[in-house]
Amino acid sequence: MFSKILIANRGEIALRIIRACKELGIATVTVYSEADVDSLHVQLADEAVCIGPAPSAESYLKIDRIISAAEVTDVDAIHPGYGFLAENAHFAEICGSCNIKFIGPSPSAIRAMGDKNAAREQAIKVGVPVSPGSDGVVNTEQEALRIAKKIGYPVMIKAIAGGGGRGMRPAHNEVSLIQGFHAARAEAEKAFGNNAIYIEKLIENPHHIEFQVLGDGHGRIVHLGERDCSIQRRNQKIIEECPSPLMTPELRARMGEASIKLAESVGYENAGTMEYLVDDQGNFYFMEMNTRIQVEHPVTEEVYACDLVKEQISIASGNKLSEHVTSATPRSHAIECRINAEDPRNNFQPSPGMIDLYYAPGGRGVRIDSHAYAKYTVPPYYDSMIAKLITVGSTRNAAIRRMSRALNEYLITGIKTTIPLQAQIMQNGDFQAGRFDTSFVERLMKGTTRLT
Repeated sequence: MFSKILIANRGEIALRIIRACKELGIATVTVYSEADVDSLHVQLADEAVCIGPAPSAESYLKIDRIISAAEVTDVDAIHPGYGFLAENAHFAEICGSCNIKFIGPSPSAIRAMGDKNAAREQAIKVGVPVSPGSDGVVNTEQEALRIAKKIGYPVMIKAIAGGGGRGMRPAHNEVSLIQGFHAARAEAEKAFGNNAIYIEKLIENPHHIEFQVLGDGHGRIVHLGERDCSIQRRNQKIIEECPSPLMTPELRARMGEASIKLAESVGYENAGTMEYLVDDQGNFYFMEMNTRIQVEHPVTEEVYACDLVKEQISIASGNKLSEHVTSATPRSHAIECRINAEDPRNNFQPSPGMIDLYYAPGGRGVRIDSHAYAKYTVPPYYDSMIAKLITVGSTRNAAIRRMSRALNEYLITGIKTTIPLQAQIMQNGDFQAGRFDTSFVERLMKGTTRLT
């Protein structure tokens, strides 16, 4: 096992990794920008190194500064978390060349599956269904227009790198295609340092289902079931749950088999997630693979009684998959709400600033992953998520009731948050009955005059 790990990330995921390391007896080093000097991940790590000013392009995306911090502090490994450099094959290669273990898949696996266009081609190669789309990267407006006309509107413009809904734009006609083409490229360049995009047919109002996979360096790959991520707005997930109310044993078996087959085809190691769109007839289409830990990994942990971050570290250190992971079965239902510093009543405008009061809910079956606290200032430079609230119940209804109670207990003042919207969703009859798809939030917001 490693003796010291550097966490190349910030916020709640950095804190989540620090906690896992401490429980494993591993020393931690964290990096931070000047804007994050007061963040909890800086305060709770054993060592912390400032790597630059607030903009991520000058700090968290600076490979040379992160490697320098790792060498100065003499770490064995780097955990990238999610976002930033987590799916950057070049970064993984540099870690290896510096004799620092990258806690994630190999650079070749990242290139094969972290690049969404390459992953799509790999899925086609092994017989996993995909929606119609471009044959490779789309470089010009004219090429985009030609492809969209060929496959038919609506289409989705997608960045080949990154995740989190960034670099994605739907287009229903030529005007929105041209606008979306440039907007997606600009957003992807800013977020991931890569503006390459591709185009695929937009499957309207589907369910968004993802499968958690884990692979070790000894040839073993398993899946730990699915998560339903359909409650989202503009491709940004708001609520996730495990298992999915859509799922049947037969569909789970088919999608799980496809996920393992696709991971095996590239010799995948460590944690990853296969993402799919599923229609009401049970047809599923591969979208992409996230070659990293997911924001919503806690719901899988709670349902399958495992620690995915510890498993990542164990796999990277050369161990086989833990027996409790290979034999894990679902034992409960879990729901996660992403608490964002945004105002749902004002088109989800970001709401950075100082948190005046902060009181987190508790009690049986309630988990909080957060770096926020009273008098903490939410910076305007990064993703707006400040917490993840997870509730667990013996049934889906029990988990919903617990989440409703926990959201009503959650007190955050001084900034706006998504808590009122999520509390409303928990009370919605269609959500409670499992009748929803990726357009659910948009329909809900159109019919909402006031959130209390």
